[in-house]
Amino acid sequence: MKLHYKAVTEKGKTVGGIVEANDTKDAAQFLRSKELFPITITRKEKNKLTDILPFFSNKVRRKDIVLFTRQMSLMLVSGLTLVKSLDILKTEATSEPMKELVDGIITDIQEGSSFSTAIAKYPEVFYPVYVSIVRASEGSGLLDKSLTRLSYSLEKQAKLKSTIKAAFTYPVIILVMMILVVFLMMTFVIPRLTELYKELDVELPLATKIVIYMSNFTTVFWPVILGMGFLFAFLLRRFNKTIEGKTLIDNLVLKLPIFGNLIKKTTLIEIARTLGLLIGSGTLVVKSLAETADVAGNIHYKNAILDVSTRVEKGITVGDALSFYTLFPPILVQLVKVGEQTGKLEETLLKASDYFEAEVDEIVRTLTTAMEPFIMAILGLGVGFLIFSIITPIYKLTSSIQ
Repeated sequence: MKLHYKAVTEKGKTVGGIVEANDTKDAAQFLRSKELFPITITRKEKNKLTDILPFFSNKVRRKDIVLFTRQMSLMLVSGLTLVKSLDILKTEATSEPMKELVDGIITDIQEGSSFSTAIAKYPEVFYPVYVSIVRASEGSGLLDKSLTRLSYSLEKQAKLKSTIKAAFTYPVIILVMMILVVFLMMTFVIPRLTELYKELDVELPLATKIVIYMSNFTTVFWPVILGMGFLFAFLLRRFNKTIEGKTLIDNLVLKLPIFGNLIKKTTLIEIARTLGLLIGSGTLVVKSLAETADVAGNIHYKNAILDVSTRVEKGITVGDALSFYTLFPPILVQLVKVGEQTGKLEETLLKASDYFEAEVDEIVRTLTTAMEPFIMAILGLGVGFLIFSIITPIYKLTSSIQ
């Protein structure tokens, strides 16, 4: 179990952290072996709110890991030891989960584990490729350089996600608000106007009749519509977890107009950057390809990379193996071939990822510019149709009275 402790060093300094032990007695013995004199050793109680509502749980954030990697690389490059660097990061950590994470890593290293083995205990924080890069660089003595490259990669990855997220936030908000407004109109406003039209015995135009029919259907069957929506989402998610379903859905996603191209470029960024980092850290090319396949979210790219790994193992070059698949654009194939010929494969792969990232930025910029007037046009047509449907009978009524 994990126990929280407060202890005093030989110099009288109070320190705290987490220790893994069977009970408080074992924890106290371990602390004394590290020349620490325990004051309190307690088991941290779980937060009841986070037990009930998991999405409120206090977890290590992605940006904390980006900062952790960047700071670790800087301190190792400056000549500090691994444990000293971790001690500083533990002190400087602003969140409790991050302090607990770093403290756990320090404890494991002090007990004889390597850095890669220590971080591998936290797969929800350090993904497998991260651990593989650290493990390979430990063996080659290039941990500081690998962490520098890894921190740069994580920063670029975070920036890319932020760019895409920011581009689609506005359209999603508009779409949700539009659906909400239409639902409220159909369930509350239109039924009252329908009663008014019946009392006044007004001849209704076709547009108004269509809106009334839609309102009647929505008012009566909205629980069914909502339930069908949830059921469809549930079944789609289950279907996507099967091999057949994942293959079909991922194929359809790649064929989407505009968005399919965006997904392809984003996948190529991850593949090129991860493969470059793994090879640069000293991992064998075949193993690097096999591990890179796991970061390809699309099953077609994953299978293609695994097949490329098999072909390379049989003696074919990476560039020639990639050329068998139309999933990989000619520019990537050519860059890989040049990298293999010059012995700088990792550098050309990282340059390829930067090239595709620039293309993604351009696609997102174009989409953002094009979507705003398109959304406004759709919104205007919808609102205009509703207003026309509501106002026309009233206009006819006032005209007949005059």
